[in-house]
Amino acid sequence: MTRVILFNKPFNCLSQFTDGEGGDRQTLSDFINVPDVYAAGRLDRDSEGLLVLTDNGKLQARIAQPKNKMPKTYLAQVEGVPEPAALQALGQGVQLKDGMTVPAKVRMVSEPVWIWPRTPPVRYRKSVPDSWIELTITEGKNRQVRRMTAAVGHPTLRLIRTSIGKWSLSDLASGAWKDAPKP
Repeated sequence: MTRVILFNKPFNCLSQFTDGEGGDRQTLSDFINVPDVYAAGRLDRDSEGLLVLTDNGKLQARIAQPKNKMPKTYLAQVEGVPEPAALQALGQGVQLKDGMTVPAKVRMVSEPVWIWPRTPPVRYRKSVPDSWIELTITEGKNRQVRRMTAAVGHPTLRLIRTSIGKWSLSDLASGAWKDAPKP
């Protein structure tokens, strides 16, 4: 029986069970004590939100491999308020150093009421407003969402993955995990 775990990865936590550099950075083992499960894909240390873990190698590859085009949805707190042209560019794809991104689904959203405080908090600047966008992508270039928002002039201040395919963060607190419901 395949086991699938949904984990709300906190800010500043590595998406692996050990710190490969031998340091004392937070890892998955600080939160999850389940044998033989591995992260299906990655979430950068400075990003938060949904990480799926499984004991099934084929499922792990299906989730992690960009060729499978599994949609991943993110909430991004960005610097400034994007104009319609910036949102349109994100939706159509933007040119990055490693090529053009595929079209994405993008929309402006209000700051989520359910969001947890981040430690440390996002820097606040009185002179520069911020806003939130929801972005769904189907590829997985390194730091893609951050690079996309920067390319249209709105650097990401905070990034939270809310869903991967059929799995969603739902009501998981930061640092909490649960077994995914059986299909």
